[in-house]
This record gives sequence, structure tokens and C-alpha cells, in this order.
Amino acid sequence: MHALGPGKMPEHTPVAMVTAKVWVLKKHFEGFPKTSDFDLKKIELPNLKDGELLLESVFLSVDPYMRPYSRTVMKEGDVMIGTQVARIVDSKNPAFAVGIFVVAKSGWRTHFISDGKDLQALPSGWPESLPVSLALGTIGMPGLTAYFGLLEVCKMKPGETVLVNAAAGAVGSVVGQLAKIGGCKVVGCAGSDEKVAYLKKIGFDEAFNYKTVKSLDEALRKASPDGYDCFFDNVGGEFASVAINQMKKYGRIAVCGAISQYNDSVPQKGPYVQMPMIFKELRMEGFLVTSWNNCWEEGLKTLLKWVMEGKLKCHEQVTEGFENMPAAFIGMLKGENLGKAVVKV
Repeated sequence: MHALGPGKMPEHTPVAMVTAKVWVLKKHFEGFPKTSDFDLKKIELPNLKDGELLLESVFLSVDPYMRPYSRTVMKEGDVMIGTQVARIVDSKNPAFAVGIFVVAKSGWRTHFISDGKDLQALPSGWPESLPVSLALGTIGMPGLTAYFGLLEVCKMKPGETVLVNAAAGAVGSVVGQLAKIGGCKVVGCAGSDEKVAYLKKIGFDEAFNYKTVKSLDEALRKASPDGYDCFFDNVGGEFASVAINQMKKYGRIAVCGAISQYNDSVPQKGPYVQMPMIFKELRMEGFLVTSWNNCWEEGLKTLLKWVMEGKLKCHEQVTEGFENMPAAFIGMLKGENLGKAVVKV
């Protein structure tokens, strides 16, 4: 989707040669990522050719998916994968005006060159008062993950009970609020009392700290004695094994993430899901948000509208400084963030 600039393009005045800073994956992660697994490098960018643009990253995203994907799509020495909101600082492409903000998937870089085909404009009607960083969170890929996972995979209906774990994170916090907008009862769990207080503040009916409850089984039963219609699972592992036994008949489980397992060097041995699935006739479906690429625009418009109406609250954990990308990433994997973790360059 192109960001069309207003009116006629000004005469092109070239920007001086730019040196980009990039974070590369020095060594594949073993167990929990360490700062020594990354390397900060400098790259001289060439002059722009016709049809190209120079962009500078303003905000960069750190997300859980980067941990498992680093192993499957990256080689050691590659620039770390990821998404940013970037500003166009020079353009030799008439479809893009200098000063426009776009979303790009160019990895952990301060500056980069694009031909414009891989850039996504902010949703139309984005007001100046709204931080552009939200295009990496609630009004971006994490928000859409919640939106399609709940509506298309869980197929939630008004009056149902929805369970979500990692509920104070970028995806989980949106899941709970969308379920409330859809007329459901919502139960969430998170890993600190501060996060639990936040969940209650944004409208969750029940919330608990899974680290301090004596029994997860009891906590889930107490929060919803008659069980759960929908379970949006970001965590996997032991939590999912306990929760599946409390699903109602014909319950639906959207498997979005498995953050409890991403950093394991030895795979977890879990209980088996067949018995509860058979006797309760459950549906359990894994999904990737990219399956709905053709509907992203419509989803983003809806999320933007709800944010503007105050129905959807956003919280960001902002780390200052590109040099702190690895620390922000590791902190997010440890659950140190409330809401969406982003880095401000």
C-alpha cells in the first residue's frame, strides 16, 4: 500500500551519504538470549537510485516471535528480523513524499533503502495526536493477531467466557478488550500484581497472578466455575495443559504462541490433549496472522476506530536508544514489559 504524498514532488536535493547502524545475530540463541549473542555494526548506504527512498527508523518493535523465527529464518551474521515505524528522509520515488511515516519489515536498522513495495502506510485517518508507535502494537500486527485470532479462530460470541494468558502483553491485552467489546466475560492471567491491576483497570472481569496462586487449576475454576468457551493461548506448556481440562463442551482454543517453551534447550514433555478434546468435542487451532493479509486494512481501520473512541486502551513500554535493542528484547521475553515493548531510536 503506497503512502501518496500531497501535491507535486519538490526538486530532489540529495542527502549526504548515510551510515546505518544495524544489530546482527552473532550467535544463534541457546536457551535464553544473551546480549553477547548480538553484534552492533555500521553499514555505509549507497546513493539513491531512481524509484528508491531513504528511511530512518523512529520506533522499532521487539516481539516474542523473533525468538523461534531467529532459528528458522536467520543465519548467524544476518541483521536481526523485525518491524519498525520509519520516516522517509529522502525520496526518488514520486509515490512517496519526504516526512511520511510508514511501517517496514527491515529488521534492527537505524536507516535503510527501499523501493517502496515493501512499505505499508499508516491506516487512513490516523490523527496527529496518536503516537505512530501504536502501528507496531494495538493498531498493528499484535492488534491484528488478537482481532483475527478471536473473531476468526475462536469465533467468539456474545455472552461467552474467554480466557487469555500473557494477558498484559501486546496481544493478550487487546484480546481481553476485544472480547469485552464483543459482549463476553473475560478472565486473564499475568505474571505480576502490577499487571493484574492493569488488567482490571482495562476491563477484565477476573484476573490473577499465575506466579503467586497456590494452584492454577483452582484459580481458573474460581474465576469461572462453569468453565471457558474460548481460550486464547499465548503461553502453551503447563498452563495450556491445565486450562484445556476446564473448557466447556464445544470450546475453541486459538493457539497463538508458546512463550513458555521458546527458550527451552530441552523440549518439555507435556500431558496429552486427546481425552479432553474428544469428550468435550473441542476445537484447537494454531494460526499465523499473515493468513489474513488480504484483510489487514479492514482490521486496522476497526482497531484505529476503537482506539479513537476510547474502547481500546493502549499501553507501551518504551526503551530509549537503538543501542538498547537487545536489552529490550531480552526484557520482553522475561515478561518485564506491560503492554507493547518498543524501542525509540
